[in-house]
Amino acid sequence: MILKDILAISGEPGLFKFIAQGKNAIIVEHLETKKRSSSYGSAKVSSLEDIAIFTEKEDMPLGKVFDLIHEKENGGLAIDSKVDTGKLKVWFEGILPEYSKDKVYTSDMKKVAHWYNILHRLNLLIKEEPETTPEKEQVPVAVKKKKKTTPKPKLD
Repeated sequence: MILKDILAISGEPGLFKFIAQGKNAIIVEHLETKKRSSSYGSAKVSSLEDIAIFTEKEDMPLGKVFDLIHEKENGGLAIDSKVDTGKLKVWFEGILPEYSKDKVYTSDMKKVAHWYNILHRLNLLIKEEPETTPEKEQVPVAVKKKKKTTPKPKLD
């Protein structure tokens, strides 16, 4: 999923879209209410693109977790983030069975489900297109061979 300009601000409910960089703050727009506000340097702002979920092997970017949720839910909404903790853990383990049970808390699972549902309702879950590199054409290169020259004899 493309999550580049979508932000989570600590202490603020919901998700925000980055609008502009100000002198002492960034200007953001709440995704659901469309209200614009400033977020100052004292606030902890995280781009969803930079967030990852701990797994037993290596950290999985949040965008890939959203892709897995999208596949499991057949493009529908995720589980409600306010559901019973036991059901939430079972659902999350169905999405990402190798998640680190020591490092990923139920509050993290709730955020993932809540953020996914917000983005789904606003049609902001855009799958990343695999990068296609244009094949370089093989152009034959003409190589000139140097003529062999015989050294001139020295005259004394």
